[in-house]
Amino acid sequence: MSPADWVSKDFYKVLGVKKDASPDEIKKAYRKLARANHPDSHPGDAGAEERFKSISEAYAVLSDADKRKEYDEQRSLFGSGAFRPPRPGQGGGHYDFGDIFSGSDGGSFSDLFGGLFGGGRARTTPRRGQDVETETTLSFEQALAGTTVSMRLSSEAACPACSGTGARAGTVPRVCPNCQGSGMQTTSQGGVFAMTEPCRECLGRGLVVDDPCPVCHGSGRGMSDRVIQARIPAGVKDGQRIRLRGKGGPGERGGPDGDLYVVVHVRSHALFGRKGDNLTLTVPVRFDEAALGATISVPTLEGGSVSLKVPAGTPNGRTFRVKGRGATGRNGIRGDLLVTVEVETPTTLDEASRAAVEAFRDAAGSHDPRAGLSSGQRGGA
Repeated sequence: MSPADWVSKDFYKVLGVKKDASPDEIKKAYRKLARANHPDSHPGDAGAEERFKSISEAYAVLSDADKRKEYDEQRSLFGSGAFRPPRPGQGGGHYDFGDIFSGSDGGSFSDLFGGLFGGGRARTTPRRGQDVETETTLSFEQALAGTTVSMRLSSEAACPACSGTGARAGTVPRVCPNCQGSGMQTTSQGGVFAMTEPCRECLGRGLVVDDPCPVCHGSGRGMSDRVIQARIPAGVKDGQRIRLRGKGGPGERGGPDGDLYVVVHVRSHALFGRKGDNLTLTVPVRFDEAALGATISVPTLEGGSVSLKVPAGTPNGRTFRVKGRGATGRNGIRGDLLVTVEVETPTTLDEASRAAVEAFRDAAGSHDPRAGLSSGQRGGA
């Protein structure tokens, strides 16, 4: 993205948020748009890929407090043009963006905007790579066992044409003669007072680019698309945010790579649920099994089954615990399988079954399970 785009593009509009949007609102908007336009969900759709890049560029600026502040300042200052001293032999001093970014006045427009995407004093010191956030969706089984997933990421990186220098191939930036490469200058305010501020010649970069790179227009920055292999640990939960160190944007001048934050979504399972490190399962049992007791076969997530003893007189909704058949926790210890029995009431009865139930009713005699529900007890609370 060129320096002109840094100012002329409305990143707030790209993400569909207000200019005073909170960081959480910006993150929420980015996640929604990134998921809807991710290239993996639209294979072969060049339009979706461009939208995804645009969304990533906007988020890279607005999610960083320092970059967002400078972006707002630049748009406020240059949003409708800029004032520059007149070129020799010309009158007036008002130039529009075309004049500023054309490079025809011999100036380096990277000096104006170098700080927004990694300029400023960071040019002369190691710079940590950008943190990147993305999302992935796993199956229930993958989340429990852990898995490695391929992810396509768009992140800020050094311009490949100039290797991040901002200078045209075959040339190099020179040390700013005003600040001697420090990026700072000290101005005397009279007496014993002095003020240190960014160098006015290089705008704090410490370097001056005389012949800007035609690809990045002197910024030294660009957007990089890459595919990485990310390891998701076992036991991850739905909505959990995983931090993968060093998997984010590449660092500059020996600086460390940024981190990758992955928000994990887990698909539901047809049979099993999850409660912490325990798995849950509801198993139907017949009335006679609950009343007389039985040993039933219960499926497990990894395949196969285990035997579960249901004691006589088991009520509907009772939960049994099968040790060590749950999810693996952070400590490496597996949780349990919690089996809840659901007493099944037959919807149709053949003659023999009906006769058996009627015989049971006769044997139960006058027992009334609702005897305690007298009108006086019902009003209670």
